Amino acid sequence: MRLLTFRTEDGTRAGRLDGDEVTPLDASDVGGLLASGADWRERAAAAAGAPVPLEGLDLAPVVPRPSKIICVGLNYKLHIAETGLDTPDHPTLFAKFARSLIGAADAIELPAASTAMDWEAELAVVVGRTVRAADAAAGRAAIAGYTVANDISARDFQGRTTQWLQGKTFDSTTPLGPVLVTGDEVDDAADLEVTCSVDDELMQRGRTSDMLFPPEEVVSYISGIVTLDPGDVILTGTPSGIGDSRKPPVRLRPGQVVTTEIEGLGVLRNRCAG
Repeated sequence: MRLLTFRTEDGTRAGRLDGDEVTPLDASDVGGLLASGADWRERAAAAAGAPVPLEGLDLAPVVPRPSKIICVGLNYKLHIAETGLDTPDHPTLFAKFARSLIGAADAIELPAASTAMDWEAELAVVVGRTVRAADAAAGRAAIAGYTVANDISARDFQGRTTQWLQGKTFDSTTPLGPVLVTGDEVDDAADLEVTCSVDDELMQRGRTSDMLFPPEEVVSYISGIVTLDPGDVILTGTPSGIGDSRKPPVRLRPGQVVTTEIEGLGVLRNRCAG
């Protein structure tokens, strides 16, 4: 199943994507659908309203207002190697806030305060049920589905201290979407290609199988710290190829287009503004 959130004159609406058509659902967004009850999957599958064409829809972040956005750093082995940092023994966690999220075709707002904006293509996990202190199997069962994100990062702010949050959560910098895809369609995202291009120049290419901590282990670990709720979003790290590791470093500029794609999940195309 593929679910999305689209904007209307009256706000946002969740929808089920079937081919090139979207069936509106009785929820304001995908996060609201997931929070509305354990039978969300059955209700979404049974919806039979009048479909609308996907083309022309204004897509919002697939979960516009998650209660938590938790991110994992240093989670791809080749990315760890390119940074020269030590391999972590536990997931490296930081957070974002909902104001950082944008839709699949929205502009990335490059902040005037930063001169070192960078890309990070990422698999994102969306939680589908309340989960606390789960093992890996229960962590996998708690995942509603997977989507595409780009953890656009202000490297100059990120490097100011040992805590990364200030470089990771500028307003309107994190595209999330275009759709949530349930795990049965993509083998629980075990081995998907992840790419990022800037103005059609390929910058990143990796596979989710290169993760140090796969999604179910990440969910398990985080749930031992804080209860995860339906609609929470977890960004699971980025493969090698970031601009900061190039010599000299490469930075995003206004007018450039960042294209983020994950096999089977879809594509984000976001122009840099600012």
